Amino acid sequence: MITLVIGAASSGKSEWAELLATRSPQPIIYIATGVSDPNDPQWQAKIQRHRERRPDSWNALEVPIDLAQAISDLQSTKPDNYLLIDSLGTWLANLLDRDEEQWAAIEQEFLATLQASKLEITLVAEEVGWGVVPAYELGRVFRDRLGKLSRKVGAISDRVFLVVGGHAIDIKKLGERLPFN
Repeated sequence: MITLVIGAASSGKSEWAELLATRSPQPIIYIATGVSDPNDPQWQAKIQRHRERRPDSWNALEVPIDLAQAISDLQSTKPDNYLLIDSLGTWLANLLDRDEEQWAAIEQEFLATLQASKLEITLVAEEVGWGVVPAYELGRVFRDRLGKLSRKVGAISDRVFLVVGGHAIDIKKLGERLPFN
């Protein structure tokens, strides 16, 4: 089963994904796509808050780049585990230096790996594009890539939750999926 949890900054999406994970009887592997940066105290504080919320029984891995490979490896070595991946936006940000062709290949491999996996996987993604158009090209590339990635992951997910104001709504149940062009 694939579950996508999307929402704005500080909306509660990570907490919702963590709650879903705690409902599983399987051992939890938490994949953090961000990396620690001692020069960024705000980022360090956010990482620490996430760590403090996680039970000690969860295994945690930092996977900033090779997410598809990590999923494949865990499928082989820990097939009875539940994966919680937080977050697709941070993972994508780590790959923003890739050109469109490279990104398309990475995205395709990632989506194929998700679809082929038999693991239960919950992914967290930032919902972008509801505000102003970014002033810089790199910001627009990030917004567009993440929006398209979330749409593609949502299409192959069994559940898609939108978290707004601390409330989770299963939009896969309530909504109608748009066809891809």
